[in-house]
Amino acid sequence: MPWARRVVVEQRRWMTADQFNEAFAVCQFLPGPNIVNFSIVFGSRMRGLAGALVAVSALIGPPIAIVLVLGVLYSHYGEADAVRRVLAGLAAAAAGLLVAMAAKMAGPLFRSGSRSGIAIAIVAFAGVGILRWPLYWVLLVLVPLSVAMAWGRLRWKRV
Repeated sequence: MPWARRVVVEQRRWMTADQFNEAFAVCQFLPGPNIVNFSIVFGSRMRGLAGALVAVSALIGPPIAIVLVLGVLYSHYGEADAVRRVLAGLAAAAAGLLVAMAAKMAGPLFRSGSRSGIAIAIVAFAGVGILRWPLYWVLLVLVPLSVAMAWGRLRWKRV
């Protein structure tokens, strides 16, 4: 997802940061992997059904082939200490990329100065990341609350 955001938002400018964040938010609620969901949403926005099919095929086709080859190699060499160290390093790199993407996605929220949005983000992080509450319970409470807060903010802007 970090590479998808960099290409779609920063390099190609096919979407704005806000459009990407909105599409990504929708993709998180859909069943399945977020990046696959995003490729469907992005492809359909660009070229309709054909775009969605091409985007998903291009996204999952090559990795499936690579994973199959790596699975065969792992079955033969997976017990080697060097392989275990490489996999541990890859896990750390993936975690770093995830944190970097979250920071980039949070940037517009913090720049907008939306205190309510920042508060919701902090409460969600504290609930799931620190207190280890189940994500669905945190979302069950925070989603209606954030929608109500956004609705109230829009209502006051119109007045």
